[in-house]
Amino acid sequence: MTELIAVALITILATISPGPDFAMVTRNSYLYGRNAGLLAALGIALGVQVHVFYTMFGVALVIAHSPALFTAIKIAGALYLIVIGWKTFANKAKLTIDLSQERAVSPLAMLGNGFLTNALNPKTTMFVVSTYTQVVHPATPLSTQFGYGLFMSFTHFFWFGLVALFFSRQLLRSRIVNLQGAIDKSIGSILMALGVSLAFANLSH
Repeated sequence: MTELIAVALITILATISPGPDFAMVTRNSYLYGRNAGLLAALGIALGVQVHVFYTMFGVALVIAHSPALFTAIKIAGALYLIVIGWKTFANKAKLTIDLSQERAVSPLAMLGNGFLTNALNPKTTMFVVSTYTQVVHPATPLSTQFGYGLFMSFTHFFWFGLVALFFSRQLLRSRIVNLQGAIDKSIGSILMALGVSLAFANLSH
């Protein structure tokens, strides 16, 4: 029971802490509406499973002992965030939101935004690796470890689903449109700053 509580607390705290996932869901929700935000949230939940699987099957040891591999993961995640951030920052197209109908957008693209943001996020790497290597004991059954992984994904989807619902509300979106330029630059700057910080941060084990 102590192990379960520890995993739950670490997961909840790590999930609600502001970071790239929050910025991405917020961006997709206010630009494209509720469904886009929820798809990004689902992509994030699926991205968590990438970290869970390679951790459970031993890749965590490679990352822990291979600075070159971990650096590659950091750079890949950073570049993705910087590119998305720049596109948002430099966006000059004005939104024309019809509050009775959401903008047409590729569901796969929105799902991919969330998935790649989380799957390439080295902080999520460290969160999952730390949880499994420090909290989960070697004697913990494999089925239980899979259960922890599913809990992590569910927690991410639940939280970021709430974020998507909030930032896609019609009243909020209509107000955001009037401030689109400033908001695009703010969110774009945050995404780029997060990308840069992920690339250069000295993440400890």
